[in-house]
Amino acid sequence: MNDGLTRRTLIERGGLLAAGAIVAPALGALAAAEKARVVLVRDPSVVIAEGAVDGGKLAEMLDAAVAALVGEREPAAAWRRIVRPADVVGIKSNVWRNLPTPPALEAAITRRVVEAGVAEQAVAIDDHGILANPVFKAATALINARPLRTHHWAGLGTLLKNYIMFVPDPWSYHDNACERLGAVWQLPHVAGRTRLNVLVMLTPLFHGTGPHHFNRAYTWPYGGLVVSRDPVAADAVGAAIIAAQRRAHFGEDRPIQPPPHHIEAAERLFKLGVADLARIDLVRLGEPRGSLI
Repeated sequence: MNDGLTRRTLIERGGLLAAGAIVAPALGALAAAEKARVVLVRDPSVVIAEGAVDGGKLAEMLDAAVAALVGEREPAAAWRRIVRPADVVGIKSNVWRNLPTPPALEAAITRRVVEAGVAEQAVAIDDHGILANPVFKAATALINARPLRTHHWAGLGTLLKNYIMFVPDPWSYHDNACERLGAVWQLPHVAGRTRLNVLVMLTPLFHGTGPHHFNRAYTWPYGGLVVSRDPVAADAVGAAIIAAQRRAHFGEDRPIQPPPHHIEAAERLFKLGVADLARIDLVRLGEPRGSLI
């Protein structure tokens, strides 16, 4: 691709995992693993202007990250490691109007899932309507994709937070900075179904005040995706990047309020994954400058 990074270039710059690399264990076994694998892929040129993105480059970034995550060289083979033809796949998106999951990313995920053999009618993208969506009701596999941003109740709107729509009373999880979000992931219609987590960090929101606050001055063109089977580890990486950006912007340590301790609680209380950065195997692809981690 012109003025950007092809999948091959992304892999060459970041270092492709060895062909025999061990794929991360299924969700639920991750807390017992010594390390969780997370892939950070960056191409700042994917952000065009005012939050708009280049869909082609974004699809290349996603493919490179998924291939590196599972230790495959070709995207098609990598996606066949994520979903199977018999699966019913719910793609959990986020429709917050100021910083939604990019439609280009939703389209790229859907295309790869269908190419992996899943029937088109067995794939759905949804957010607020997932409890009534027939595909999500029957889902054997979930793919979780949302942008990272500051959040009035949780400190950060994370991958963990993105599943709050799987309950009919999401407000009941707001206590103590949404510490109990991990419990949602243990519900029968959710537990063990998540195959892939994509934390969108194209233009993250690193500061906010009050419910639903958005100011584009507190975003920046990071141009990244954080991809993992482990939502806790992906969120921990994203939170560290946000903290570094806040230090750079404000010229001092300025912790997010409230602290996003639901990430640490997801490991400590709910055993969903790895929150300790020292136990995360971070694979880097693409542009290293300005990664903040």
